[in-house]
Amino acid sequence: MEFTFLGSSAGTPTRSRNVTALALGPRGPKPWYLVDCGEATQHQLLRSRYSVMQLKAIFITHIHGDHIFGLPGLLTSASMLGREEPLDLIAPPQVGRFIQAAIENSDSSLSFSLNLINSEAEGFQWQDEYFSVTAVPLSHRVPCRAFVFTERNLERQLQQDKLRANGIEAGPEWGDLQKGKDVQLADGRLLKADDYTCIPRAPRKLIVAGDNDTPDLLADACQGAQVLVHEATYTQDVAERVGPWPQHSSAEQVARFARQAQLPNLVLTHFSSRYQSGTEGTPNINQLAAEALRHYKGQLFLARDFDTYRLEKDFTLHRLENSG
Repeated sequence: MEFTFLGSSAGTPTRSRNVTALALGPRGPKPWYLVDCGEATQHQLLRSRYSVMQLKAIFITHIHGDHIFGLPGLLTSASMLGREEPLDLIAPPQVGRFIQAAIENSDSSLSFSLNLINSEAEGFQWQDEYFSVTAVPLSHRVPCRAFVFTERNLERQLQQDKLRANGIEAGPEWGDLQKGKDVQLADGRLLKADDYTCIPRAPRKLIVAGDNDTPDLLADACQGAQVLVHEATYTQDVAERVGPWPQHSSAEQVARFARQAQLPNLVLTHFSSRYQSGTEGTPNINQLAAEALRHYKGQLFLARDFDTYRLEKDFTLHRLENSG
């Protein structure tokens, strides 16, 4: 499971950070999924390994502009490139109206079906062959969600001794059972895949949260999760000066929650544009890291645009590269 940050800035872009977007794939960039789509996301894609032609679904956490203003351009560009494959858009209902208005008022059209799915519907769940996705309501100025990606269709391990004990020698039937298919033998016996295979590991589970001032809302969802991607818009001192109205989290808030939830990996993103990158200048992005590390002892990362992470089958998380 891999994910790449296409934007890590809150509200407005900076010279080194675009506004929010994250690409996620089960095995890399083919196929892949997009979580949020801030302005200029399609420009960021041009500097990445991801193509709109292999995009399977878009998930939008909430309606604020720094999370959706890139949608009309990305979708119409996909159309101009000849995309025909239908695309699921999982989002609040207002996002569909926003896209429709942009297309109707710009003499544009789409060459593919855009399937609008209400992320705020009660009991929401989306899945394909790779992931099951659920949503967790968060606390922000508008309705907002975190999306929980849980791996599906894990590889099966054959119970070979049991097969041989039942007189079933190696052959094509073994391959079908390992793929999870039940098998009818020539002698009439029906072999259930669940009876002759096991799944030797737990599924990988990644949570990508939208804007949120109450990390504790994710406590239940974080059980069994290996990675949480969460905003840390401010340091705690700045959050206290700004006041509660923006409804964002500080690095300290998120770090305290991650420690309490015993999360092994925490990736912070959505940093206020006031925080400068690099080692010079104040306020500096390194202040966010220092604050989080005072309260969290797991593996901590601060997102940078174009950084790619891989969550391995043994649940270790590695930062692979910065390809931008």
